Amino acid sequence: MDGIIVLNKPAGWTSMDCCAVIRGICKTKKVGHTGTLDPNATGVLPVCVGKATRLIEYMDFGPKTYRAGCKLGLVTDTQDIWGTPVEDVKEQGAWPSQDRVRDVLASFCGDIQQIPPAYSAIKINGKKLYEYARAGKAVEVEARTITIHGTELLAYDREKGELSFDVTCSRGTYVRTICHDLGQKLGCGAAMSSLVRLSTCGYSLDQAVTIDELKEKGPESFLMPFESAVSEMPHIELNSKQAWLFSNGVHAFYRDPEIAHLGVYAVFSGQTLVGTAKPDENGDFRPLKVFK
Repeated sequence: MDGIIVLNKPAGWTSMDCCAVIRGICKTKKVGHTGTLDPNATGVLPVCVGKATRLIEYMDFGPKTYRAGCKLGLVTDTQDIWGTPVEDVKEQGAWPSQDRVRDVLASFCGDIQQIPPAYSAIKINGKKLYEYARAGKAVEVEARTITIHGTELLAYDREKGELSFDVTCSRGTYVRTICHDLGQKLGCGAAMSSLVRLSTCGYSLDQAVTIDELKEKGPESFLMPFESAVSEMPHIELNSKQAWLFSNGVHAFYRDPEIAHLGVYAVFSGQTLVGTAKPDENGDFRPLKVFK
């Protein structure tokens, strides 16, 4: 069994919990996910089965879209409502206008600097940040450049200080940090109250299935084609001779001196994905992974 299961991850499950259950459903050990979701988040989690696991490293580089809920007046150590409050000003009452919230949210668009939250899986000196945080140790974390492609304020209850918004962003973006930083800019504090991933890796929520559906109907009913995993990668197509050279690991099996992109390409023979390759500066391609 080879392909992609686009899972609608349930709340309360880790991404690895989902993989463990799918291993049992698919009766195979070769299962892995791309694009970790926090336990309290739901939405699109692409799970690779069989030889599709060899494509995981290429899948998680495109933009992602999330729908977030946000509570004004609350600041926590985890930047979401499930953390420990470090500042609580719920009694403030005079929340910003809707136009002000929308304008500040839009100000995040473009290439910006974001400091990852203390409770995250980023490693510093071989340890994850949340390990330092749980031990009560403060660690200096450098800001990283991320890209916010767009934001949209969906709803705002000024009386309750609650809002929801969509954001399309680059890999490595922490949406709960966007909520936290939004609160800081508004001057009232804020924490993320919900998170749904609407799309990632070329897959969308309307394609996603639940664990219960997988158990009831079987994974074969929902398995996405192996080739769908590389929909966001550049492609090259080989004739029969080039495909034979590629499958036998011959360097320079394909040449394109006009090539502009020097990254990794998906290699096709007809409609079949046969592997991945990378060109050198002369446009000569060398095989990286060959699928037989």
